[in-house]
Amino acid sequence: MSLFQQAKFLLRITHTSDIVRRYFVVNGFDGALTMLGLIIGFLVSTPADLSLIINACLGAAIALGVSGVSSAYVSESAERKRALEKLEEAMISNLQESAHGEAARLAPIFIALVNGSAPLIISLLILIPLLLSNIGIELPLPPLYAAIIIALLLVFLLGVFLGRIAGVSWLRSGIQTLLIAIVTAALIYIFAGG
Repeated sequence: MSLFQQAKFLLRITHTSDIVRRYFVVNGFDGALTMLGLIIGFLVSTPADLSLIINACLGAAIALGVSGVSSAYVSESAERKRALEKLEEAMISNLQESAHGEAARLAPIFIALVNGSAPLIISLLILIPLLLSNIGIELPLPPLYAAIIIALLLVFLLGVFLGRIAGVSWLRSGIQTLLIAIVTAALIYIFAGG
């Protein structure tokens, strides 16, 4: 069985595929808004060296990733252990060596990896213009503005994804999440730049 097939099986047996989707979107959204906040904060502050901005954003991205992995692992391990114990009580049997036991041990790891990788990947995508500019590649826009555009686009796409999952208008859902990001950006601009 391939790793992908095994992950799919674990999610099916533990009924956690909806949790994985939710974690991906929620933490991806957190990563995007955190990067948006940092970049706008730097934009309205005294001009800073690009490498300083990159280091601060990378530090936040790594912290979000580690926080996502550790918090999801701790909470999901407890939930899966509890669910397995309830199933064992109902079946009056030890299921530690069964597929259910394996799922209870491995599903939290998979969920934690998704939870931590979502904000890290989203953050790194937003930082691409800064990284490219830092190595001397010319961009059509200043790197901070390009990063803001990417952040807004990714937030919109996360909304589209949510709309498709919910079976509602993907455009409306995308615009709703985009408006949240724009309001967030405006608040940061008002309070940090004012």
